[in-house]
Amino acid sequence: MTRDFSFAPVAYSLSLLAAVTYIAVTIALIRRGRRSTLARTLCIAELAGVVIVGTLSLLLPALFPDGTVWGVYGQDYGFVPLLLPVIALVYIARAGRTGRSG
Repeated sequence: MTRDFSFAPVAYSLSLLAAVTYIAVTIALIRRGRRSTLARTLCIAELAGVVIVGTLSLLLPALFPDGTVWGVYGQDYGFVPLLLPVIALVYIARAGRTGRSG
């Protein structure tokens, strides 16, 4: 990323943002459990990023000359970027039904 950043700054910045978001969600879940508002908010933002960037990468591929973790809905990463926030949101939602935080 540091060597070729100027080639695709948007793609590389989005990939870095995704990585930071995954780390922040993990920390929020560890510290606050499934009732973490921060974790829920970050998961929703992550999912929105995947959907928005995935759609843009299909409609305007020139914006992303190099792949991004969210490009084509995470296709280059086995769609894990699309699945992770959905799985995390389901996990968080289950806290409300069970009444437990962990």
